[in-house]
Amino acid sequence: MPIYEFRCERCSEEFEELVPSGTESHPCPKCGCVRSQRLASAAAFSVGGKMTTSSSSSGCSSCSTSSCSGCSCGGH
Repeated sequence: MPIYEFRCERCSEEFEELVPSGTESHPCPKCGCVRSQRLASAAAFSVGGKMTTSSSSSGCSSCSTSSCSGCSCGGH
């Protein structure tokens, strides 16, 4: 079973759940609302011992540096 990320439509809580493949919605653990939306997630994998994500070819998705170690985003 994959881990999917969801966002609650009522309280905007973002959470992860281990659910069956293809699950589009899951009850919110914070408020219990059954209306949530599955978010698009970046996949991570190891290439030659270095961690890489599928979201971009640069090291950081929130700034223009090529390595998160050189920016102020904290690695995110």
